[in-house]
Amino acid sequence: MDQEYGLLDTDEAPPGDEWEEIDYTDTEADRIARERDREFDEFRKRIKDADQFKVEASVFDDATYGALYKLVQDGHLDAFGGPISTGKEANVYTALAGDREARRGSEQPSGDGEEPRGHEVAVKIYRINASDFTEMGEYLEGDPRFERIGNDKKAIVMAWVRKEFANLRRALEAGVRVPEPVAVERNVLVMEYLGTAEGRAKRLAEVHVENPGTAYEVVREYMTRLYDAGIVHGDLSEYNIVVQESQLYIIDVGQAVTVHHPNSEEFLERDCYNVANFFARQGVDTSEDDLLAYIHEHAAPLEE
Repeated sequence: MDQEYGLLDTDEAPPGDEWEEIDYTDTEADRIARERDREFDEFRKRIKDADQFKVEASVFDDATYGALYKLVQDGHLDAFGGPISTGKEANVYTALAGDREARRGSEQPSGDGEEPRGHEVAVKIYRINASDFTEMGEYLEGDPRFERIGNDKKAIVMAWVRKEFANLRRALEAGVRVPEPVAVERNVLVMEYLGTAEGRAKRLAEVHVENPGTAYEVVREYMTRLYDAGIVHGDLSEYNIVVQESQLYIIDVGQAVTVHHPNSEEFLERDCYNVANFFARQGVDTSEDDLLAYIHEHAAPLEE
């Protein structure tokens, strides 16, 4: 089947280079964990006993369970599924959306008086106690959305999760296909699930790329839109661009920085190098310099 890789239409003006400071102080999840009422304790035990969480239970603190509990109470989650991916900083799981998201995801009522059934979402859980997050420093330090964060591991992780949520929202506003963010609570991010019943969406590195020229033009346009919206992905390659229902999506935007970051141009050049090299191997006539020049010609975030 031919892949057309259509662009995401948007009538909105790009958001420009404005930014807002992101709060990374304690959340309701921390209060829930401190109070430890009976309902929370029962919920925590169910999660810890669930097969998909047993291996990671030792690295989830009580406030992480509090975050999951709060997301369930707020109607964002209903039931947890299996793992999608595991990493040194975060694990991603499927879950069934709660009543609020089920209603949002249902186009029409069922007609038989029953509530619409929930759809799948992805739940990304950053592990605070088990990983070394020093590599995050180069993306956080210098980002104007974060000040005085210091070396507090909990604050770094909470800031990173909110940064990823904000970057996803900003990318959508700019007309870039990314997983739609649903909710964020402490170190837990809920977002659109990209995949099918058979598993997660495939990365470009994992598939035969049909119409590579068209795919390149779409990725180039998305990079331009991101830059025009005042952010640079910072780690873009064939490993974080996925194909979902014949469309291209950019994922893993947690490290994306604003154009005000002192290393934003270096990150953009690195993205151009990775993307251009991949598509050149697919037979597309392009280069890092060509891609970088195109983005600079068609985007001017500081002039919005």
